[in-house]
Amino acid sequence: MALRVLLPWQDLVDRLQLPGIEPILWHINDDPNDAPPADVLVTERPSNPQLRSRVSRIKGLKHVHLLSIGYEWVLEHLPEQVTLTNSKDAVEDATAEHCLALILASLRQLPLAGRQQREQNWTRTWTSSLHGSKVVLLGAGGVGSEIRSRLRPFKPAELTSFARTERTHEQGYPIYSLDRLWDFLPTADVVIVALPHTRETAQLIDTGFLSAMKDGSLLVNVGRGPIVDTEAQLLELQAGRLHAALDVTDPEPLPIDHALWSAPNCIITPHMAGDTGQFIALVSELAVKQVINFARGEQLTNQIIN
Repeated sequence: MALRVLLPWQDLVDRLQLPGIEPILWHINDDPNDAPPADVLVTERPSNPQLRSRVSRIKGLKHVHLLSIGYEWVLEHLPEQVTLTNSKDAVEDATAEHCLALILASLRQLPLAGRQQREQNWTRTWTSSLHGSKVVLLGAGGVGSEIRSRLRPFKPAELTSFARTERTHEQGYPIYSLDRLWDFLPTADVVIVALPHTRETAQLIDTGFLSAMKDGSLLVNVGRGPIVDTEAQLLELQAGRLHAALDVTDPEPLPIDHALWSAPNCIITPHMAGDTGQFIALVSELAVKQVINFARGEQLTNQIIN
């Protein structure tokens, strides 16, 4: 009997037209009906949180492969005995590159320069820079490590990494535990969030955290929206005290007319850090390999639940 595999993109369906595999085009966001019975689901993270529960209603499901690193959203919807893999090593570079773009765009005031260009206004502006800045980086996993490697050539005065567990990175630099943040936060020029959303990190960036950041500093979030208290962040932005560059928000998608859209000194991109052609190539190649290995009963990579 053929392995029935739900796939979100026609290209993946075409590539998995193989003996013993029945590829089925079904997208968790776009299809109006729940999925047909299947053995394997390959899926993106639903843009609408209400659609996440569709995973739990797939009859016969044995394995889920995620076209992303983040997997927290699917855990409560996985039926028992269903295994789970993610796309670690496919999205880190794209996310780190986007993070760097957000930082530079904010520090060098590119939104202001864009407005001046449209107004044909030739006015030079003195800006901040990464060079000489003190940077706090929350997250030392794949994304955090790639962000760090891209920041170093810009010669920050300090670049300090934090994670849940204090340790020394394989490259030799220290990673401090999150409870030591308060020793570094008040002097940081840039604070980068590249953490997963867990019970420990939910609302980590709260009123107290934001109040501890120094005037004029920049908060960058390429992790998950719920890590930041949106209302507390909004108050700081509206007061003109902090700057923000966000690829993720809470809620998400950000509703029309939400006050965050028009907050001063705030750059927002719609959770697109990983959306590059290179990412699609890498994540598609990995998905095809995972499905073929599952069909053959071979070892899968990036196993979260096995």
